Amino acid sequence: MNQRNKNPFIKPQALMDRRNFLRGLGVAVALPAFESLTVKSALAGDWLPSPKQSAPKRIAFVYFPNGAHQENWWPTGSGTEFQFGATMESLEPHKKHVQVISGLEHRNATAGADGPGDHARANATFLTGVRARKTDGSNIHLGVSIDQAIASEIGHLTRFPSLELTCDSVRKSGGCDSGYSCAYQFNLSWRSETTPMTPEPNPRLVFERLFGGGEIGERKQNYHIRQQTQRSVLDFVMEDARALQVSLGSQDKQKLDEYLTGVREIEQRIERAERLGDFDEPEIETPPGIPSDFGHHMEVMYDMTLLAFQTDSTRIATLLLAGDGSNRSFTQIEIPEGHHYLSHHGKDKNKLDKIAQIDQYYMQHFARFLQHMRDTQDVDGNSLLDNSMIVYGCGNGDGNRHNHDNLPVVVAGGGGGTLHPGRYLQLDRTPMSNLFVSMANKMGVEELARFGDSNGTLTVI
Repeated sequence: MNQRNKNPFIKPQALMDRRNFLRGLGVAVALPAFESLTVKSALAGDWLPSPKQSAPKRIAFVYFPNGAHQENWWPTGSGTEFQFGATMESLEPHKKHVQVISGLEHRNATAGADGPGDHARANATFLTGVRARKTDGSNIHLGVSIDQAIASEIGHLTRFPSLELTCDSVRKSGGCDSGYSCAYQFNLSWRSETTPMTPEPNPRLVFERLFGGGEIGERKQNYHIRQQTQRSVLDFVMEDARALQVSLGSQDKQKLDEYLTGVREIEQRIERAERLGDFDEPEIETPPGIPSDFGHHMEVMYDMTLLAFQTDSTRIATLLLAGDGSNRSFTQIEIPEGHHYLSHHGKDKNKLDKIAQIDQYYMQHFARFLQHMRDTQDVDGNSLLDNSMIVYGCGNGDGNRHNHDNLPVVVAGGGGGTLHPGRYLQLDRTPMSNLFVSMANKMGVEELARFGDSNGTLTVI
């Protein structure tokens, strides 16, 4: 037994046995999973508005990789008198509900003294506006992402402060892009300068975290049983953690501190769920695990986002369709080459045509999501899309140039009447962080005046 362990009744093996037991109950999980389990719902208890009251606003951020085929992406015309380019043809039915915005940039994603690594920086900077520390070790450093800045202010209103989803791998360590940690490339959302919010790739686990496991009609009971089980074992988790702390090195103590933060957030989540009361269980089948078809995977994750918004389980979501630099092939549309390989097109027409097809494929799935949002009535009688703000974009402009200006960005939805969709908004070298400040303000975070590298607001949206 370690002599530094001040509790003579808890042996290291006993700690591990207990931890395995708790893990079996779904409690002892890593910090990002804790945060993903931070469940909430405003369709419950004291918040639920009558149909005559205003509906809550929702905000989502969707990321696609490797830039865009520039000629096909940008519309022609300007203002409300514009025509979509070939990439956005599938958005035509939603023209009155979207804004295409040019001229947005992330200067902190440019190389500077950091050298290569544009894919990692594109991902890292997209929602933070902050330059990532170049490291493939454990000393990662970035900044809080805008979704988490908003969640810190309004997350207490729902069972989940936020929802983080991905259709890609989940990686938090190791090197991925020219000396940058994989954490930058596979995470959009960051709760602090050193801690990403690990996204969930499995739609079944997303659904069960939101509404509980089991068959229709029994999920709510199973959810509450899980809550009670978690509450009953949190004391054991804390006891184990305190016993371990005295024998850990400084680096492991930091990891343990993050773990304990997750434990405290579980306690807060349980308290929120109890305070907010019950929630409506959706009468749909639990989705299976991760689909083998990428298109289907995107569809079901979009559906999970919609369902979380519809039930007001959360009002803030991020969806990483693929990490920047993704070399996924698209056999569904008869493109066997990898996306990243093609993005280095060198103006080769054959490669450019295939890049255009991939862009259209991603956009078609986004258009399907918008259609479902429009088809879903909100509590005020408007559509869910009318009361939402959805950013769809990439932190790379042209995958061949690896530029981070004039980023391909679409903002969909009406933001509860606060946005002005149905136009092509042409800006001039404007920090994307300005857009985020304005969107946060419209979400009710009015005291946020600066974020990332912002130098103002973007009230024109």
